[in-house]
Amino acid sequence: LQMLERQVVGGEQAQNKDLKEKHKRRKKYADERRLQLVAALQESNEDSSERALLNVYDSIQEEVRAKSKMLEKLRAAETEIKDLQLEFGLEKMDYLSTIRRQERDLMLCQQLLDRVQSLVRRDCNYSNLEKIRRESFWDEESGCWKIPEPVIQKTHLP
Repeated sequence: LQMLERQVVGGEQAQNKDLKEKHKRRKKYADERRLQLVAALQESNEDSSERALLNVYDSIQEEVRAKSKMLEKLRAAETEIKDLQLEFGLEKMDYLSTIRRQERDLMLCQQLLDRVQSLVRRDCNYSNLEKIRRESFWDEESGCWKIPEPVIQKTHLP
């Protein structure tokens, strides 16, 4: 019974060491404040004791204000992070849709080339697509591919 009582008394968090430590710190802080107030009251006369009480109260109020400002900054930062994540997500979706669209366009061009290649005359340099790809190069200034001009090579038989 005593073992059960030790486990049950104190609620669900009876075995939580972190919570116990937190309670000890709060109690220690409250005791320090109480001792400061008692010392201030004992050391001074009635007029200065009121001033000491006000100073302790002011320091607590200043601490609350500072922590409130920090909390507001933290909430603003969290909101900004959420906004940035949302914006990043939208940009990511846009990039993915652009990639998908470009892949479809590339597939269309490739299928067109495959179909049209058989229609090009054999004596034209465009009948061999691999050769055209090797001879083509990217021009940085104009921002486009430079491909060789189509040439029809007539072969004369003796």
